[in-house]
Amino acid sequence: MSFSIQTGCPATQHVESADDMADAVSQMYPFETEEAVLVWNRIPVLLEYRYDIPVLLDDLIPLLEKIQAPQFSQTRVYWGSDTFSAEWNLRRDGETLTIGSRWDSTSGGYEALLNERSTLTVEIRSFVAEWLKVLRRITSDLSTQSVHLEDDDIAVRARALLMKSS
Repeated sequence: MSFSIQTGCPATQHVESADDMADAVSQMYPFETEEAVLVWNRIPVLLEYRYDIPVLLDDLIPLLEKIQAPQFSQTRVYWGSDTFSAEWNLRRDGETLTIGSRWDSTSGGYEALLNERSTLTVEIRSFVAEWLKVLRRITSDLSTQSVHLEDDDIAVRARALLMKSS
C-alpha cells in the first residue's frame, strides 16, 4: 500500500544546550507548531515535533540502522508516545519490508482504522528515505540553532545515516 512522511516546516525556538538529541528536539519546537504527517496505508497520523518525535528517536535510529543491514530478517519496535503508541513487527522479504502493526493511541483517534489496515508492505529504501526526511529536518534545525548536546550519540548516528544516503 502506501507509506510516506511529510515533514513540513515547523517553527523553532532557541536552545543553547540539551542532554541529548531527544531533549534538544523537545525544547527546540514550540507547543503550537506544524506537525509531521505520517501516512500509513492512506491514513494520516500526526507526529508532534515537541512530543512524539523525541520519544521515537532512541528507537528510530537503531531501527533504520538495523533494517539496512544485509543480515536483517525481522525485528519488533514499540513506539511509546502518548499520541503515537503502536507496535510494529517488521520482516524482510528481499528488498521489501512487511510491517504488521497494532495501534494503541494516535493524535486524531484513527486507531480503529489503522488497525483495520494494519499490514503495510514497502521497499526498505523507500521506508528509510521517508524517515530520513524527518532526521534531515531535525538535524538541520539543530545545526541552525547551534545546540550543544551533552550526549551526542544518537545525533552522530542520525548524521551518519543521512551521509550514507547521499
